[in-house]
Amino acid sequence: MKSRAYVLEAFNRPLIAREIDIPKLEQGQILVKIKAAGICGSDLHIVSGEDPRIKLPLIPGHEGVGLVTDIKGKKLTVEGEEIKVGDLILWNRGIACGHCYYCAVLKEPSLCPNRIVQGINITCTSPPFLNGCYSEYIILQPNTDVFKIATNIDPAILVSASCSGATAAHAFDLIKPEPGDNVMIIGPGPLGLFAVAFCRNFGAGSIILSGGSEIRLAIGKQMGATLTLNRNEISTNERLQIIKDLTFGRGVDLVIEAAGNSAALQEAITMVRPGGTVLSVGFGQPGGTFAFDGYEHLVQRNVCLQGVWVSDTRHVYQAMKLIYKNSDLFTRMITHRYQLEQVNDALKIMAGKEAVKAVLIN
Repeated sequence: MKSRAYVLEAFNRPLIAREIDIPKLEQGQILVKIKAAGICGSDLHIVSGEDPRIKLPLIPGHEGVGLVTDIKGKKLTVEGEEIKVGDLILWNRGIACGHCYYCAVLKEPSLCPNRIVQGINITCTSPPFLNGCYSEYIILQPNTDVFKIATNIDPAILVSASCSGATAAHAFDLIKPEPGDNVMIIGPGPLGLFAVAFCRNFGAGSIILSGGSEIRLAIGKQMGATLTLNRNEISTNERLQIIKDLTFGRGVDLVIEAAGNSAALQEAITMVRPGGTVLSVGFGQPGGTFAFDGYEHLVQRNVCLQGVWVSDTRHVYQAMKLIYKNSDLFTRMITHRYQLEQVNDALKIMAGKEAVKAVLIN
């Protein structure tokens, strides 16, 4: 039995269709038929060679929902349910070792230096070969944390729970907005939109969303943003003045940088009030540098600058629950659906920011 998969064999080149033999499963492995695979912003950086973790050849795709078609041995979900053939499942994309200093002592598995992610840092020449979601099938590693999901929900709206949704949840696991807080989110992609939904769920007051895509800003408004600012129409100084006018000259209580570039982080630091917090969640790869004055920008203003790297199973669970609670809103985030063989078209439309979220449907 073979699986059709789309393989990145050279950076900045289209993915190539390949047929890969489905090997005999080893103990604890699960063969999953992909029903929906998300096109993540990180995938664009992977294809272009910007992510230093990548080795080729690679089957990209780390956001997936699928049907269990085979399983070797007994496997339980995070909830303790036995996984059976025919179950629709979602999984945590990252697998930490569980034994290093960061896993065992700090209880921070997202920092595990041995963490593996199918679709990112495992090639398709490494067993079990089907190591990414841009494929008909994926074989999940034995230590993968799995959730069983209801069959009456659209799988497409859940794919982002394992990446942008989980990363946003990780950010708010560190620092949550207080009810009534003024929050600014820079970057209206799926990560920023999850941040909007979480902030609304926490009872934030003003939720200001800034970015350059009108379609993404419009979805952000539907998801709970109280004000949207188009950076192509409103200058940085004008945006700062709008924030000052809204907050009696102080700046917002919390800024979430969800764009993944140095200009966004630099702006975030100027928008936060003295004593406020900047959460930087957008960097999945190197994004440039900017001039920074530790006295003026950080210490003298008593600002907290918190980086957020990827996520853990707890955060996938939180994102999944948020989607269940707001399924109609997250359905709107899926603006484009493609068949697997149209993966290069899907990557292109995400790169051009014509889509809010594109999903491959099998």
